[in-house]
Amino acid sequence: MQVNISDIKVPERIRKDNGNLDPLMDSLKRCGQLNPITVTHKLELVAGFRRLTAAKRLGWKVINATVIDSPSEIRRVEIEMEENLCRKDFAPEELLAGLKKLEELRNPKLGTRLKNVLKNVFSKLTFWKRRKNKRNNEPEIQQPVSYPTPRADDEPANYGV
Repeated sequence: MQVNISDIKVPERIRKDNGNLDPLMDSLKRCGQLNPITVTHKLELVAGFRRLTAAKRLGWKVINATVIDSPSEIRRVEIEMEENLCRKDFAPEELLAGLKKLEELRNPKLGTRLKNVLKNVFSKLTFWKRRKNKRNNEPEIQQPVSYPTPRADDEPANYGV
């Protein structure tokens, strides 16, 4: 159900710091509102304060809302706590995998180009490695044989003289 934002009443909240709303606002601009806020029949906000605030800052006049029966004060606080505690951020690896997948889907040729670049790099490395190995298999240049320098008290016979 769509609700006029100006009609929504916001009771005192547990959370005082909304954090940076810019990413949420960007998401709302790009994807629209994916999850409705929750309000009572009297249009008192129960859940979705950050979404509501971001929508206001974007200049929206209406917002999608789920309407529920008015909860007790205890239940309202439980819902606010639950909504904010149960959310789990992506682990860094999960975020990286998601970004990689998006990039592959947005630029399918990039994956092919990257694969070709890596293939080219590895083929050049293989070429240089083979070339080095070939050089190592060539006959070695003979090093001159060195004989010990005779000392005055040595016998000449010891030096093949």
